[in-house]
Amino acid sequence: MRRPDKISGVQLNRETALTRAVALATSGHRAILGITGAPAAGKSTYAEQLTADLVAWGHQVALVPMDGYHLAQAALESLGLAAVKGAPQTFDVYGFVALLKRLKEAADETIWAPRFDRELEDSIAAGIAILPEVSLVVTEGNYLLFDEAPWATGRALLDECWYIDLDADVRHERLQARHMRYGRSAEEARARTYGSDEANALLIAASASAADAILKLS
Repeated sequence: MRRPDKISGVQLNRETALTRAVALATSGHRAILGITGAPAAGKSTYAEQLTADLVAWGHQVALVPMDGYHLAQAALESLGLAAVKGAPQTFDVYGFVALLKRLKEAADETIWAPRFDRELEDSIAAGIAILPEVSLVVTEGNYLLFDEAPWATGRALLDECWYIDLDADVRHERLQARHMRYGRSAEEARARTYGSDEANALLIAASASAADAILKLS
């Protein structure tokens, strides 16, 4: 599977993206905005910044990363999937889709979502509270545009999904640095970056054409 040479679609920068997010937050109903892209494209950092900016402007926004639905490390090891952690089959996707459905249909309830802890490399149950007053939920993750069941069911619950497009060389540098920061050797970090991470990146890029907008970050 080859990454497209050029991703077409509506192009956003930070300013136009913020304006578009404000429109979602003030739409009159709870909206869900997805942020996706390849590993180390900047999804988590951008989603955190966008959420903080919107909250600073007085909007009620919650950030719910898809990473909370990683299978537990013990489960991955028992299933023989630890080496490909981050691939589609290493997530509780049915649980994630169920959360999105609850966020849409039970907006008058406080809903709790799991949080992923990178230090522990595991999820913590009920770590994020989504209060009834939240008008926009921002979620970020690798496979929000994946067109295979049951991922596609989750995509249908998103009001919009933006794809972050970042130069591959920059991503690779970030990935290797991240892996080393969390204890892998330089050799292990490179093997992971150009192995399972790159396979996931190609899979994610193949769905980029389904995004509502392409986000270019400097």
